[in-house]
Amino acid sequence: MILVWIIVVLLSGGMLCWLSARWNPLAAKWIALCAVLVDLAILVNIWLQYGRGVQAGTDTWMIQYQTAWIPSFGISFHVAIDGLSLILLLLTFFLGTLAVLCSWKEIKNRAGFYYFNLLWTLAGISGVFVALDLFLFYFFWEVMLVPMYLLILIWGDKNRRYAAYKFFIFTQAGGLLMLLSILSLYYIHGAQSGSYSYDYFSLLNTQLEPSAAKWIMMGFMIAFVIKLPMVPFHSWLPDAHSEAPTAGSLILAGLLLKTGAYGIIRFVLPLFHEAAVDIAWWAMLLGVIGIIYGAMMAFAQTDIKRLIAYTSVSHMGFVLTGIFAFREIAMQGVVMQIVTHGISTGALFVLAGMIKERLHTRDISKMGGLWTSMPAMGGIAMLFTMASLGLPVLGNFIAEFLILMGTFQANVWLTVLASTGLVFSALYSLRMMQKVFLGPATNDEKLHDITAREMIILATLSIAIVLLGLYPQMVMDLVVSKK
Repeated sequence: MILVWIIVVLLSGGMLCWLSARWNPLAAKWIALCAVLVDLAILVNIWLQYGRGVQAGTDTWMIQYQTAWIPSFGISFHVAIDGLSLILLLLTFFLGTLAVLCSWKEIKNRAGFYYFNLLWTLAGISGVFVALDLFLFYFFWEVMLVPMYLLILIWGDKNRRYAAYKFFIFTQAGGLLMLLSILSLYYIHGAQSGSYSYDYFSLLNTQLEPSAAKWIMMGFMIAFVIKLPMVPFHSWLPDAHSEAPTAGSLILAGLLLKTGAYGIIRFVLPLFHEAAVDIAWWAMLLGVIGIIYGAMMAFAQTDIKRLIAYTSVSHMGFVLTGIFAFREIAMQGVVMQIVTHGISTGALFVLAGMIKERLHTRDISKMGGLWTSMPAMGGIAMLFTMASLGLPVLGNFIAEFLILMGTFQANVWLTVLASTGLVFSALYSLRMMQKVFLGPATNDEKLHDITAREMIILATLSIAIVLLGLYPQMVMDLVVSKK
């Protein structure tokens, strides 16, 4: 029941934010912050209570709750949590707390409705990470889509309408394909067993013809790789990131992209294992293409938020490549990459938002020499730039190293090509640092360094990325498979 309350807290908190803002806009901020902190405290307690020794990829689940929802159609409210879900939920509420703090001064109009959409997006993401009924999973998949669309549409930048429509069309198209695949699996399972059900554990026993398995799997895969995103389904991402408010970019990079990776790990690989093995080489190839293409496109950008967005395309290419290597060490690297990318790239988007707030531009050609006036921000930016390019002692290095070790066992040449992405990442990362913080100053205005609130946000992210680089075992212990 505790998993239900995690979602209910966010949904009811969002409603309270919307209602209370009519009388006191400040109350909406505090309600949103408290709602996310309550859920974070619940998840930390679950981790302390169950997390030690419970491993993902096994039949052992920490918490399960199931009750009939629409029994005449075989639909149940079935939620559960294992090591993988626990890690992603902790990341959700950790970044969700920082997203609320990012919005504290940035959002000045319709604050109540803004926090309503923010919390409902987090509720949808949380539901995706715990749902074990495929109808319920699709329900939460759609719940996280609409409020994120509204966050971009209402509080985004000047091209927000175009970015919001593009985000909605891409993700909704993928979602509809997934719905068709879910219905196909539902009817095939019902025809075989005589019992129609959307339950994950029931559908695992469905026997599929190879051709049917391939086509049904592709419906899931397209929906998930659009969210990931994978080249060539990535074009919505730079627009959505560049136009979204700072918290929107943080949630997009840190959490929404991860739902695609989670969907592949949780549903595609177990439900369609043979079909997934058949496409493994092609999936790894597309992942490697994404690594190189994303890095090259990042190097070519002048808009700082578009630059960071393309780095996500490159980093998530490592995730796709690692998943389809079908090696345990690569899968551990994938989960590490999911977590560390969310922290490091989320931090870069937060920094980009802070810079835009001060300079009123995202064009890096109009920046330069900012370290002189903002040394604290420059130092933190250097830390996360080094994390993005995979410097040892920081979490991203561990993730990419494990992925490359695993993929090397599966395909040497694709691993060699993927490794070139590390070289390209150094190029775009150092170029960004040079253009923004180093070199001659291009702005004569007196700029203030980071405030206390901003320092709390950035210090928390800094501690997290260093801690994961020095002690990644706490993540890997939760995702190792038993022999």
